[in-house]
Amino acid sequence: MGIRVSNLIKIFDKTTIVHGISFDVADGEFVTLLGPSGCGKTTTLRCIAGLERTNGGMIEIDGQVVSQPEKDIFAPPHERNLGMVFQSYAIWPHMSVAENIAFPLVARGSHETDTKQAVLWALEIVGLTGMGDRQPSELSGGQQQRVALARAIVGKPKVLLFDEPLSNLDARLRDRTRAEISRIQKELAIPAVYVTHDQAEALSMSDRVIVMEGGHIIEEGEPRKLYRKPNKRFTAEFIGAANFLTVTYKGQNWYAPDGSALTLEESVTGQEGEQRTAVLRSEHLDIRLPDEIASDGHVNALHGTIEHVQYMGPHIEYAISVQGVPMNVTHQMDFGPGTQILVTFGPADIHLLPRES
Repeated sequence: MGIRVSNLIKIFDKTTIVHGISFDVADGEFVTLLGPSGCGKTTTLRCIAGLERTNGGMIEIDGQVVSQPEKDIFAPPHERNLGMVFQSYAIWPHMSVAENIAFPLVARGSHETDTKQAVLWALEIVGLTGMGDRQPSELSGGQQQRVALARAIVGKPKVLLFDEPLSNLDARLRDRTRAEISRIQKELAIPAVYVTHDQAEALSMSDRVIVMEGGHIIEEGEPRKLYRKPNKRFTAEFIGAANFLTVTYKGQNWYAPDGSALTLEESVTGQEGEQRTAVLRSEHLDIRLPDEIASDGHVNALHGTIEHVQYMGPHIEYAISVQGVPMNVTHQMDFGPGTQILVTFGPADIHLLPRES
């Protein structure tokens, strides 16, 4: 039955950290709380885990109310049947790998035979078969993270919680480990809540992403939709590299700052003279010389000047001025500073944010 958070409020020292947020996590769903430091995502996770007492609202896990201060309901963490993976791994150095994994079951008083079988199962799930007798000091960072994950799943919990578990790993190891976490979560079909400020983790792992800022939910949705067609500027800025243009509606068409008429994938009408914000992702843009003819469906073209160039190896990053509006474009061809160019893109590559309420 997953997780249900309703009107959650958390206050620290008279300061409200979480402002009455609500969301559900279905059985087998992987949901990420994404946002900058201090946005309330980790506090929300700790409230679900029972590591913090809430000041208002209700939390349900698998259909059972575990927190509702208005009714004086509070189930401590060990009664919530959940597994949690922390940022710091929290592996005990004086225990073997098997002893670390078995700890939750030992604390519950599980039978020794059942505990051994469960540890072997968890080791196999995380790809550490045969390593139960090793000491944590003999493991790499990625292996230690797998031990933490095995400990979280060994008791077959109703919910999995992740508090920025990959932040201590190097970039290459992060990529491999996030794929493993996704595989394990799908294999076990356990509802999961994952906290991160890393957009790549959120987009690649999640069924649904909840974007938070200042203790509020700004927007939520499937990763592809949030990236391609966000409803809020904050979402577009926080997820990926975005360019923003102020476009104007005149005579049944939208125009860019350089006066170019724009072709959009979807028909978006406005009032005469109305201005809206358009989002353009850097990787969806192309650069051409003014006399080149587009043959790839890039029917929109903005006149600009290259102001700065950064060579990044696989691609080159260009800072371009379009009528004084800065734009960033990634490209593989060489152009020098001061070159007059066209920034081109297709109708599907431009998205107008909804009119501000």
